[in-house]
Amino acid sequence: MVEGYADRFDSVDPARVLGALSLMRTGSLLIRKLEAYFASYDLSQLRFLILILIDREPDRTTLAVSEIAGRLDVSRPVVTRTLQTLREAGLIAIAASEDDARSREVSLTRSGESKLAEVLPGYFSILHGAM
Repeated sequence: MVEGYADRFDSVDPARVLGALSLMRTGSLLIRKLEAYFASYDLSQLRFLILILIDREPDRTTLAVSEIAGRLDVSRPVVTRTLQTLREAGLIAIAASEDDARSREVSLTRSGESKLAEVLPGYFSILHGAM
């Protein structure tokens, strides 16, 4: 099938296109597997990534909402809504910044730390199994 399309375009190697399509399929299957895994812990990939991002901050225990949005390359409104669900679940705390009253700082709660400790082994197992 790819050969029929590749013949229409100069400098297109069907083997490389098939390789890229295979990579996309593998990535899609991995993402589906991870989403199902996260759902079993009442998380989504974005909720998990936010928890991980805060947890792995080496020199601080909080991150500003704008930092989270920027590091994940997700719009602020989406991050704000996701943070609300994490706060309602008791996994994060949100407080006004001591340095800038307009900014809010996000930190993990003990429940958030426990949730990560519970989820990480299976997460890494899925990633390891994918390779």
